[in-house]
Amino acid sequence: MSTNPSGWHKSSYSANGANCVEVAAASGHEVVVENKEAGDVVFVVRDSKNPEAAPLVFTRAEWDAFVEGVKDGEFDAERLLAALVG
Repeated sequence: MSTNPSGWHKSSYSANGANCVEVAAASGHEVVVENKEAGDVVFVVRDSKNPEAAPLVFTRAEWDAFVEGVKDGEFDAERLLAALVG
């Protein structure tokens, strides 16, 4: 897979654009994903400071679950800290 698919997107909350992650959709047929069935599309996430490093690759189901978790507040700081302390 090309680690440089067209259409990389950064968060609009990225102040200077240097310390963030970028996400793009890519054809799942061009990506070898270990231990997963990639399907027609995958979502790739990379570090904007190191764009040549291998990106993280997520199936459509994994990406959708992550987005739903964000919307539901699953990754809010208070919730994560509460889980940490027990």
